Amino acid sequence: MSFHALGLQSQLVETVTRLGFETPTPVQQQAIPEVLAGHDILAGAQTGTGKTAAFGLPLLHRLMDTGSDSLPEARDAAGTPARVRALILTPTRELAQQVYDNITAYSEGTGVKTVVAYGGTSMKMQVAALRQGVDILIATPGRLLDHAHVRTIDLADVQYLVLDEADRMLDMGFIDDIKRIIRRMKSARQTLFFSATFAGPVKKLAYSILQEPKLIEVTPSNSTAVTVEQMVYPVDKHRKQELLAYLIGSRNWQQVLVFTKTKQGAEALAKELKLDGIKAVSIHGDKSQGARQRSLDEFKSGKARVLVATDVAARGIDIEQLEYVVNFDMPFKAEDYVHRIGRTGRAGKTGYAVSLMSLDEEWALRAIEDLLDTRLPQQWLEGYEPDPTIEPPEHQRRGRSADKRRAKARAKVHQGRGRKRRV
Repeated sequence: MSFHALGLQSQLVETVTRLGFETPTPVQQQAIPEVLAGHDILAGAQTGTGKTAAFGLPLLHRLMDTGSDSLPEARDAAGTPARVRALILTPTRELAQQVYDNITAYSEGTGVKTVVAYGGTSMKMQVAALRQGVDILIATPGRLLDHAHVRTIDLADVQYLVLDEADRMLDMGFIDDIKRIIRRMKSARQTLFFSATFAGPVKKLAYSILQEPKLIEVTPSNSTAVTVEQMVYPVDKHRKQELLAYLIGSRNWQQVLVFTKTKQGAEALAKELKLDGIKAVSIHGDKSQGARQRSLDEFKSGKARVLVATDVAARGIDIEQLEYVVNFDMPFKAEDYVHRIGRTGRAGKTGYAVSLMSLDEEWALRAIEDLLDTRLPQQWLEGYEPDPTIEPPEHQRRGRSADKRRAKARAKVHQGRGRKRRV
C-alpha cells in the first residue's frame, strides 16, 4: 500500500517520499484513514513504528483542506492571544522537540504554521513565534498552562487534540493538567490518543475523554519489538557500574543509552564512567534545557559514547541506528521498560537491550514479565555472579520498609481510602 492510496493530498505524499518513506507502516495504514474520516482514535503501537506520521500527516491534510484562514491569525498587538487550530501534547521537552521537527519536515511548502512550547526555554521567544500565527501547537502541559495563564494562547477554537504517549499524559503526574487544558476547549473537536502502552485504568480514563473512538492495536498491547534482543544480567548492586564498564569496553559498544532511576544516579554514573575512560554525558530533569540539548547533541554526533538518562529520555529520543540500551536500574513502572528499550530496534533495525538486576529488584523483573506475558532470558556473567548471601546495608533495609509503607499508602489512595497526593 502507498501513502497516496491512504487518501493523503499529493503534496504530502511527495514530501514524505522525498524524506525517504516509501510505504506506510501498519499503524499508519490503519490510523490515517480513520483520522481523515474525522473519528476519535485510541491507537497503541510499539515505539519506532511511525506514530508521529500516523497522526501528523492526516492532521496536515485536514488543515490544508480548510486553509489557514479558517481562523484569524494572531496579531502582533500585545495582549492578543494566539488562536490554535491543532494542539499536540507531549510529556517531555525532548519529545515535543522531536515531534516539532517531524511535523515541520512533513509540512514543508504547505503554509501550515507550527510552533513548539516547552519549559526550560524563553517564554518571550515562544510568544514572538505565536504572534506570527499558529496552526499547530506542540507543547508540554506545564508550559501550555503558563501561556494560557498569561493569555498568550487561546484554546477555545482547538479543532484537533493529540496526546502523544498518552499513557504518561494520563497518569497521576499529568491528569490534573490535562483536565484543566481540556476545560479551555470546546467539546466539538477530534481527539487522538497514541502510545506504545495502555494499562487498563489508563484506557478506561481515555474512553471517558474520547467520543466513540476507533481502537487501533497493530501489535499486542504492551509488547516490545521483535527486532530487540533482550537480556537480564543478575549482579550485586555495588558491582553494577563495574559490569557496565566491562560490557561497554570488552564488547566495543560505541553508542549506549543507559537508564537510571534518579537524577543523582544519572549524574554519578556518568562521572564514574568518565573515570573508567569512557566518555559519558547525562540528561535529567535538574539540567537546563540547553545542557540537556548539548548532552544529546554530543551523544548523537558520537563525541560521547554513553548517554546516562532518567526516564525523561525514555520517550522522545530518536537516534538513528542506536543499537544498545541498558537498564542500569530496573524501572519502577513496568510500562517504562517498554519505552526505554523502544529507543533501539526502531524502524525495523535490530537492537540489544540489557538489564542489570540486583537481588532487591527481582520484583521489578516480575512486573515486567507479567506486563509482557513472557519470561526474559537471564545470564550470569563469569566473574560477576551475584552473591545471595550478602546482606544489604542497614539503610537499604530501612529503605525497603519505607518502600513497603509508601506502596501501602498508594494502594489506599487508588482504592479511595486515602487522601489523593498532589503531584
